[in-house]
Amino acid sequence: MASGTLAALAAKQATKTVPIVFSPAGDPVGSGLVTSLARPGGNVTGLSAFAPELVGKRLELLKQAVPGVSRVAVLWQPGAFGERTEKDTLKRAEVAARDLGVPLQFVEARGPADFDRAFSDMSVARAGALTVLASNMFVSERRRLVDLAAEKQLPAMYSARELVDTGGLMSYGANLADLNRRAATYVDRILKGTKAADLPVEQPTKFELIINLKTAKALGLTIPQSVLGRAD
Repeated sequence: MASGTLAALAAKQATKTVPIVFSPAGDPVGSGLVTSLARPGGNVTGLSAFAPELVGKRLELLKQAVPGVSRVAVLWQPGAFGERTEKDTLKRAEVAARDLGVPLQFVEARGPADFDRAFSDMSVARAGALTVLASNMFVSERRRLVDLAAEKQLPAMYSARELVDTGGLMSYGANLADLNRRAATYVDRILKGTKAADLPVEQPTKFELIINLKTAKALGLTIPQSVLGRAD
């Protein structure tokens, strides 16, 4: 078992014969873990938490939580996923924002050294809220991201609940407990003789909305009951 994309890539580099089950991984195809979701090939398979279509849902929930927001900043890391996946995700964000009537400000951060400049750009553009796209780097640097969002008084939506556990406002994404349970069935099937290459990579089917009410209070934000009622 390998937890996360980086661990799975390291395991894949270490062996071409021992079966590897990852859970969760970001973009398994774009990262080079598997050749395709339906036919992984090689000795690697598992569960993906990657769902680029959720970018629109996150914007919708953020707009509902902060109804008066006039501009939303979108923080993303170029190179976090394959070029095709990145373009698709950014396009989905643009379409969703247009439907919601909310202008977006795309802000790049290639590494932690870009964070201060990125948040300064958000302030200059007068962004009233923030959505952070999926990235292993953002999860690794979650303490600093969450602190900067609090410092700038930005209600923020994240793709991973780890950032909410660290003090972020809210997240919407795959239910990791469900993914890990399903990964256990993959391990069982491999131990019984099924080849990893014959097990398609499964994508998330259960999602969770996590809200940190302590952070909402610190931001002076009252989350509408219609949003709270959907939280896990």
